[in-house]
Amino acid sequence: MSILDTSIARLDGTPATLGEITGGRPALLVNVASKCGLTPQYAGLEQLHEEYAGAGFTVVGLPCNQFMGQEPGTSEEIAEFCSATYGVTFPMTEKIDVNGDDRHPIYAELVSIPNEQGEAGDVAWNFEKFLVAADGTVVARFGPRVEPSDPALVDAVKAITA
Repeated sequence: MSILDTSIARLDGTPATLGEITGGRPALLVNVASKCGLTPQYAGLEQLHEEYAGAGFTVVGLPCNQFMGQEPGTSEEIAEFCSATYGVTFPMTEKIDVNGDDRHPIYAELVSIPNEQGEAGDVAWNFEKFLVAADGTVVARFGPRVEPSDPALVDAVKAITA
C-alpha cells in the first residue's frame, strides 16, 4: 500500500485519500500552523505551488497543533486565515498529529525518512517538509527552517517534476 492510499479528510471535512488530495502529482507535504514564528513560510509555499503547478506539482498543508498550541483554530478559522493572510490556494487537510501515539498514518511513514542531516524520527517543529513523488515515494525531507525558496528544495522539486 502506498502512502497515497492513506485516508485523510480535506480541511472542509470531506473524506479523501492523500492521492486524491495531491491529484496524483508530486507534492510537498508540510505540517503547518497559523501562530508560529515560521508561519510567514505560507507565502513561499504558495509561491512554490503556483510556480510549479504547471509542471504537475502541488503543496499540501497539514495543520498540526502539537507544537506549543500554535494551530488552535477550527478548520474554518484555518481556511480563512490562510486565504485572507497568505492567499493560499494549495490543498489543506484536516488538523492532525504528526508525532506521538495519535500520529497520523501518513506521518508514520514520513518520519522514517532522514532529513538533510541524515536524521530520521519525529517531526521537529511546524513547517517540516516532505517531498513525495507522484507514485508516493518519499524522496526528501527538509527541516522547519528550510525556506520554500531554498535552492536545495527548489532543485528537488524541479527534479521530480522534470
